[in-house]
Amino acid sequence: MFSASVLALLLLSGSSANAHTYIWGVFVNGVDQGTFRGIRTPAYNAAPNAGGYANSPVKDLGSIDLRCNVLGDIQAPDTIKVQPGDNLTFDWHHDYRNDTDEIIAFSHHGPSLIYISPDPPTENSFVKLWHEGLYESLPHPQPGKWSTTSNIAKNFGHMNVRIPKDLKAGFYLIRAEMIGLHEGDASYAVNPRRGAQFYPDCVQIEVTGDGTIELPEGVSFPGAYNYSDPGIVYDIYCSTETKTRSTGPCTTTYEIPGPTVWSGAWAETTAVSLEPVTDTTTASAWSTWIKNSVVTSATFSDRKTITVVGTSTYSAKWSTTYQTPAPATKRW
Repeated sequence: MFSASVLALLLLSGSSANAHTYIWGVFVNGVDQGTFRGIRTPAYNAAPNAGGYANSPVKDLGSIDLRCNVLGDIQAPDTIKVQPGDNLTFDWHHDYRNDTDEIIAFSHHGPSLIYISPDPPTENSFVKLWHEGLYESLPHPQPGKWSTTSNIAKNFGHMNVRIPKDLKAGFYLIRAEMIGLHEGDASYAVNPRRGAQFYPDCVQIEVTGDGTIELPEGVSFPGAYNYSDPGIVYDIYCSTETKTRSTGPCTTTYEIPGPTVWSGAWAETTAVSLEPVTDTTTASAWSTWIKNSVVTSATFSDRKTITVVGTSTYSAKWSTTYQTPAPATKRW
């Protein structure tokens, strides 16, 4: 794991504008649990005045970052308690935690997916609870409706799921994800400048109660997706534009990547009424970031002059046994 000094630097990271979409908060049965609480927030990829942002998309299907994004192995200092049957609403945002936020770029059409795994994950431990892709397909050249842009973004960043009925008590990770296919007409393995963009984010939960249902065998991250999957390399423009970049047939059907939804998941996942956000709706500027596995910490003068105060190498190291999150002061 990280040394204490590097971990301390990472926990000082904050967020600002110029961020790609990630989860800012979780509602349980409509009640806000607090901004960034229980969320393994992705790292920032550059200094604030260099245009850095959190949740830089993962494109390499063999990377451990596909599991819970960069810093996914670092625990949040708190865990959200839930019960089987509870409704969870993940509050995705781009710049601000309010209804004026863009949520995700309007061009980032694609599917949304939710998995659950015991915490910590093991081989084949991620089980799919919900997914949605091209949910309204119209004859080309009429645009269809995609989950990321026509559902999640149009509903203020809200993504809904229910804790499975009678799920056994214990600690779990929920892996929520949006996939942008705006460059997915080419494979990242063939052209690293293009390829589908994956935005995973993980939330720590503790399921309470006396349930007895255990999760079945699932899939691994990395490992669940392959470049040969039809939902990974896909010409999104067939369903969103009047013109397509493809020279072949224009396909307006879409196969969501990954496994099927677990039969133990709720058949319907519907939105619930949400109470007002109880915590901050903005985040402070960050002073620590990771680029090419190098952690940099800096100070700023008028947010223009950067003074680097330390660097260290980061390498994800997932524990094989559950570790109780260390108590911490407010992270942001």
